[in-house]
Amino acid sequence: MKYIFIAVGIFFLLLVGYMFFAVSAFSFGDGKFYTKQDLINHYKTKTREIQEVKRYINTIVPSGKEVDIEFEGDDKLAIFHVEENGAYDSNWDLKFNSAKVDTLLQKLNWTKENIRVLKRKLDEAGCISVKNGEPCNIGFQRSGMGEFFYNLFDGPVSDSLRNQYEHSCTHVFYTDRIILEYGGGAIGPQCFPVDTVDQKQRQPTTSNF
Repeated sequence: MKYIFIAVGIFFLLLVGYMFFAVSAFSFGDGKFYTKQDLINHYKTKTREIQEVKRYINTIVPSGKEVDIEFEGDDKLAIFHVEENGAYDSNWDLKFNSAKVDTLLQKLNWTKENIRVLKRKLDEAGCISVKNGEPCNIGFQRSGMGEFFYNLFDGPVSDSLRNQYEHSCTHVFYTDRIILEYGGGAIGPQCFPVDTVDQKQRQPTTSNF
């Protein structure tokens, strides 16, 4: 019995160590937790600023390229991924003033002023990340090890896309042009935290935004 207890104790110690490592290695943000209602309330408050982020990023990213960027503080890029013609250049934890960032800016025909303006617009919108395209994906905040996003479409979501989203546990309709998203972290919930009331209200409303 003594050896069984020792083995169980070692197992739990290893499990706790693994979880601590996972949280340290893969978590971002300030450790706060948010809800779907926080996501909706924030959009109502910052509609114009969030839409401006969408307009700006889709204006400055060259045709045929895709950028996924997340800021962490004033001098660090937690994520700076660039895709061109199916080739991905994925990057994490880059200092703003680094040779790698300079290389990525050249690839996009950006200057550091573009990065500064994008950071300012995200700050004004109270958001932390953005990915260009249709839909434009804007990260609200990290929640624990996950993150909440807005997917902003130029027009009403097509029936085919709507069917895909309705069968996804990570997305929830807000309006016919805005789909809320939850991205899970290395550990913890992977699906959008939706309560029973939310599930009865999944029909999208009509919006001009």
